[in-house]
Amino acid sequence: MAAALQLSIDDYLATSYRPDCDFIDGHTEERTLGETPHSSLQVILSSYIHLRRKLWHVRSLTEQRVRVSSRRVRIPDVCIIPIGHPPPVLTEPPLVCAEILSSCDTIRSTSPRMMDYYTLGVRNLWILNPVALEAHIWTPEAVHPESRALTIPGTPIHIPLPELFSELSDTE
Repeated sequence: MAAALQLSIDDYLATSYRPDCDFIDGHTEERTLGETPHSSLQVILSSYIHLRRKLWHVRSLTEQRVRVSSRRVRIPDVCIIPIGHPPPVLTEPPLVCAEILSSCDTIRSTSPRMMDYYTLGVRNLWILNPVALEAHIWTPEAVHPESRALTIPGTPIHIPLPELFSELSDTE
């Protein structure tokens, strides 16, 4: 059996993938995406944040490369960063990394991604399910369901989930 080809992080960062892939310890790893509920919720969440960017002093980025360690790059569905001009690849922890589940994803299968964000220093980790209309707050100790709002403590950021999910229903 042939050994898988190892890729350097510099080669990965210099390459465009369609769709973009995570980089994990010398190998690219496909991300699940491309389904309408996933895509719709990604647009709705990012738009909600974008419309309030000046009030909240943040930027919303979708599918942004985040270098979580010297050998790993993850691409969250949506991240929130302080206002400003980010580098092409984020190396500082975003305020939030949000993952939106596709039909073949589970909270459990998303946990390694969330742990990578947490290890980088991201302390607000959200998992959203566009089919079940559920949101969860991820921590290394547990995953907590959230039904009212996604917030960032110490900031004015407050995203009411009923409003967010009702937008999703309106797109169908």
